[in-house]
Amino acid sequence: MHCKSAGLIFLIMLISCSAKDALEIQVYETSQAGHQLTRINEFKTEANATELAIIPEEKYQTITGFGGSFTEASAYLLNQLGDENRSKVLEAYFGNSGARYSLTRTHINSCDFSLSNYSYAPVAGDRELDHFTIDEDRADIIPMIKDAMKISADGFNIVASPWTAPPWMKDNDDWRGGKLLPEYYDTWALFFSKYIDAYKSEGIDIWGLTVENEPLGNDNNWESMHYSPSEMTAFVQNHLGPKLETTGKNHVKILGYDQNREHLNEWVDEMFKNDASAKYFAGTAVHWYASTFEIFADALQYAHTKAPDKHLIQTEACVDAEVPKWRDDDWYWSKEGTDWGWDWAPEKDKHLHPKYVPVYRYARDIIGCLNNWVDGWIDWNMVLDRKGGPNWFENWCVAPIIVDPASDEVYLTPIYYTLAHFSKYIRPGAQRIGHKQTDQDLQVTAAQNPDGSIAIVILNEGNRAKSLALSLHDRSSQVTVSAQAIQTIIIPPTTT
Repeated sequence: MHCKSAGLIFLIMLISCSAKDALEIQVYETSQAGHQLTRINEFKTEANATELAIIPEEKYQTITGFGGSFTEASAYLLNQLGDENRSKVLEAYFGNSGARYSLTRTHINSCDFSLSNYSYAPVAGDRELDHFTIDEDRADIIPMIKDAMKISADGFNIVASPWTAPPWMKDNDDWRGGKLLPEYYDTWALFFSKYIDAYKSEGIDIWGLTVENEPLGNDNNWESMHYSPSEMTAFVQNHLGPKLETTGKNHVKILGYDQNREHLNEWVDEMFKNDASAKYFAGTAVHWYASTFEIFADALQYAHTKAPDKHLIQTEACVDAEVPKWRDDDWYWSKEGTDWGWDWAPEKDKHLHPKYVPVYRYARDIIGCLNNWVDGWIDWNMVLDRKGGPNWFENWCVAPIIVDPASDEVYLTPIYYTLAHFSKYIRPGAQRIGHKQTDQDLQVTAAQNPDGSIAIVILNEGNRAKSLALSLHDRSSQVTVSAQAIQTIIIPPTTT
């Protein structure tokens, strides 16, 4: 009896010690097999599991947020839905049960995803902008933003971007292409200030501005305006920055560039060449359209090294040049996506634009951006219709949520759940932390939230499930990442 009692006590102690050393986790998965941010509780245990160690002592950039864009197209479509589905979409993006978007974007004046061309300064020659008005936004964009604000428990920041100045301020008097005339530099700077004031009067704060969407231009397509790196830097240094400063708006962050990453080096070289040029820039904005697979990690690393104390924010991405597939989840998990470069990229760049899996493109890019110092990531339109619009130029694209106003239906695509794996669980103020893995086929990033919890996002593009031995300090737990899946693992603050 004595020996049996001693053995029982030892067994209890062993079990107690194992339970103490176990790492408490919560696991959420989206997969080709049908999971949609589904809580997973049961995992197989394997002896040869891939090792993934989380290293919170290694600290990198502080996260600004994740989200999508308020466009006139998206806001207009929401107004065509019934009240229940309109609320469903806003809750999906901003509610606690949804993606909890924290960083968003909108356009200043019209863009391709507007119903028509328009400017807040419609009167030619109005240098003092006495006729400035945001009335065009009152029917759609402003109500959408205000309703999102009511739903969002933590709030969200807004980056605003112009596609072009009004044509009368430009050297070609056109919505497309051309440059800002030097005699209107001060007027255009005043325009930004008035825009911030006008939105403030509606109860909407603008967190940041980009100077120009895609300054390399789209001459024959939709609204655009050209800058060289030196021209944009001079405009910010001598006009926009001082105007915001003298009007008490120097808290509004100015982000330079705002186009594809393959030209990033030459822009940050100019923007941050000295203290005078860098003074008014809070950071740099980039897009992903230069490739369907390349992250341009070297360019992102270069931009961070050039200005390590500045923001590096991805401000636009979408499945472009595609008409949305309606209620066809399999398409979003298949290698059928094509982009603009598939058809008309220069021959030397064709290799950057192969067919791709839409879900993988999103997850791969966000993970790659985070692991290369990007602190914010913003998708393009939040809502589009079954045609991929409305878009006055008929430049059809895909949004994470597709709607059919005629039948009052809403479709949350797999892209929506992909974005939510990041936006819902990696919160503003989180800090990216280190990790070490033995299986390089898995793509991984990790961040520690302000409340102490740790969020780990894993992409498994492979056709078989992977067993994962996850460890934090002296504790560990084993999970299974399904084939063709994205998984977010949460380590609660009490165990970190």
